[in-house]
Amino acid sequence: MQVQGGAGRGGGGGGLGHTFFSNRQRPQRSSWAILRRVAGVFRPYRLAVAALLVTVTASAVIGLAPPLLIARIVDNIGGAGGGPPRARALDLDALLIFVSVIVAALLSVLQSYLNNGVGQGVMYDMRNRLYRHLQAMSLRFFTSTRSGEILSRLNNDVGGVQDAVTTSFTNVISNLIVVITTVAAMVVLDWWLTLIAVLPLPLFIIPTRVVGARQRALLARTQERLGDMNAQLQETLSVNGALLTKIFGRQAYEYGRFDETNRDVRTLTFSRLMTGRWFFMFLGLFGSVAPALVYWYGGHEVISGNISAGEVVGFALLIGRIFSPVTQLLSVWVTVQSSLALFERVFDYGDLPREIDDAADATPLEHVAGRVTYDHVSFSYTKEIPALTDVSLEIAPGRVAALVGPSGAGKTTLTYLLPRLYDVNAGRVMIDGRDIRSVTLDSLSQAIGVVTQEPYLFHATIRDNIRYARPDASDDDVRRAAHAAYIDEFVDGLPYGYETIVGERGYRLSGGEKQRVAIARAVLKDPPILILDEATSSLDSHSERIIQLALEDLSRGRTTLIIAHRLSTVLAADVIFVVDGGHIVEQGKHAELLALGGLYASLYHQQFGPGRARREDANAGAAEVADGGGAPVDEEARWSVRAPLVEAEELAE
Repeated sequence: MQVQGGAGRGGGGGGLGHTFFSNRQRPQRSSWAILRRVAGVFRPYRLAVAALLVTVTASAVIGLAPPLLIARIVDNIGGAGGGPPRARALDLDALLIFVSVIVAALLSVLQSYLNNGVGQGVMYDMRNRLYRHLQAMSLRFFTSTRSGEILSRLNNDVGGVQDAVTTSFTNVISNLIVVITTVAAMVVLDWWLTLIAVLPLPLFIIPTRVVGARQRALLARTQERLGDMNAQLQETLSVNGALLTKIFGRQAYEYGRFDETNRDVRTLTFSRLMTGRWFFMFLGLFGSVAPALVYWYGGHEVISGNISAGEVVGFALLIGRIFSPVTQLLSVWVTVQSSLALFERVFDYGDLPREIDDAADATPLEHVAGRVTYDHVSFSYTKEIPALTDVSLEIAPGRVAALVGPSGAGKTTLTYLLPRLYDVNAGRVMIDGRDIRSVTLDSLSQAIGVVTQEPYLFHATIRDNIRYARPDASDDDVRRAAHAAYIDEFVDGLPYGYETIVGERGYRLSGGEKQRVAIARAVLKDPPILILDEATSSLDSHSERIIQLALEDLSRGRTTLIIAHRLSTVLAADVIFVVDGGHIVEQGKHAELLALGGLYASLYHQQFGPGRARREDANAGAAEVADGGGAPVDEEARWSVRAPLVEAEELAE
């Protein structure tokens, strides 16, 4: 079956450019379901949370002392009689107020310590858990999701819940305890006044829910636009993005895009901050007016002789103490409601299924010989477009196999399946007869090395970039790897040598230099299986020749898969597989495929013309005569003979 279209095929694109969520329904969670998930993140800190609850309760109880003591002082001052007993009682009450204030202050420091410790621990765990989960996602996730959006989840969303975790949690608990203890004290003083004071409070619940839901929706939309902004910043302010915008003179266009997104963020944030302001204003006014009502009603009760003046004063102080935490509770609940949008976005990413994971009975891949087998393999990036169909091939241990064919034929896709960057839809990929899905991912990664067409280097030193393959490698190991990659002389000539910072994505190095650093990294890893994906396609002739020498040395003795558009790089391969439309359409050695006159011969003639093919036939015949009638050529001799032949042909052309 001929595969039509290129989406999801060429270069292993892995998707149609949409976000990962577009193909799956976002889970719908209720507020209580999310709150239960949030409570779960505190579980590792339950002892610290228990200590915090004890501290908050003690602080709330001690906070009741000043109003009650002041009530007693007022009654003591206004009562009949006098003398030392009343003076001593006054002194004792004043001392107790002083002591209670000091103890409350000390408890607040302890409360802050416990609260921040729990909060920062929860944030640490959430970031780690999300980062670890995202690292385990398949390549499909990263090819279909903008990197700026991923960073926004880790930075903006996780950072945004910090206030809810570190502040709102404690505020809710402390204010609840303050309200409960204060209402209890008020009931002791006067239950009728208490009923009058707290009766209007339930009226504020419904507006609080409305405001919270509105803020939650606005915050979710704000975070989406912040994700868009982060994606644009990531794309346009990177080295490659900045270069592209300058080359095409699109700075004004990109600024216009950024301004539009930034304006949306400003508008949404402003709307969220102003939502509920009138409600909280009226709530604050009610809290301020309530003590005046207590004094008015309580004053009449004092005149009537029903209660004492001290009780009225104490009650007024308590009602001021209750309305402040009630106001904060309602405000915090609005904050919590809006923060649920952030938690939901974090949980969305944390709940993404892992396409590629260790099987329950997976065992390590050990003593790898390097036999690679594709057994009736079929694969597609999307259901509509198959990338590979019923592909079978085998590569003997230590042999060099080349994958050639037109763009989008499925060559890179084949190499993606070997290290399980994707899993097959049907069939099996095997190493030494073992299905790679039955081995651990760590051991599979150790068995396979990859040198890509565009090597990725970190903004670090040359030494660190090479050592990334094996962190425990010594400096001598790094130098030997650099020597094998033909880059040691270049590095030694730099002012800072191996301590030279290569810049973002290695931008301070040329293409050939970056490629040789990547090869040195693969040399240091020393894998039994090697994948070379278009490793020389974008280099000049001189750099290509140096890279080829390094790759020839690196490939010797390993099972090697080479993807190449430049057919001159695969002439000496032990076997060449010609891929077209997701099928293996031809296979054999170079001379055999030329003689076959099929797709390989067509591709070869397109690159070199018929004259090059005739010279190849003559060289092949001479090699067979020299070797005694076509007996297999020793691997090392093959490489040593091939190099001067290719160079001579290039000079002749």
